[in-house]
Amino acid sequence: MRHAQQLIERYYDAFNRGDREAMLALLADDVAHDLNQGPRELGRDAFRTFLARMDRCYAEQLRDISILASPHGSRAAAEYVVHGRYLATDEGLPEAHGQAYRLPGGAFFEVLDGRIARVTNYYNLQDWLAQIGAA
Repeated sequence: MRHAQQLIERYYDAFNRGDREAMLALLADDVAHDLNQGPRELGRDAFRTFLARMDRCYAEQLRDISILASPHGSRAAAEYVVHGRYLATDEGLPEAHGQAYRLPGGAFFEVLDGRIARVTNYYNLQDWLAQIGAA
C-alpha cells in the first residue's frame, strides 16, 4: 500500500515541477490513459504526446492532493484541486485568452510491477467551461 502511495506522490511531485520525463519514467511501457470524457490512449509515447499538448494549452499546479491506496497496493486514487490558466486554444474547446480556473479533480490508478499501468482522470468539464466563460 505505501509503495503505491509513494509512487503516486512522486508522479504528482514531478507534475508540479514540470518534469515530464520523471513522470513518464513512472509509467509502464503500455500504460492505459483514460482521458476525461475522451478515449483511452495506450503507451508511454501517447502519454508523452498528451503531456506536450497539455503543456502547450494549459499551465497547471495541483494542490491539496490526497492519495489513497488499496491494502494490496495495486490500486490507488487521488483527489486534488487544479489551479490553472488556459493558455492556448485546445482542439475542440473554446478559445483561450489566458483564463484562470480552479477545479476539483481526481484520478484512479492501477499499479503493476512498481509502475503506473493505468491513469483514469476526472474533472467536471461543465464547471471548467463555465469558469473560462464558455457556458
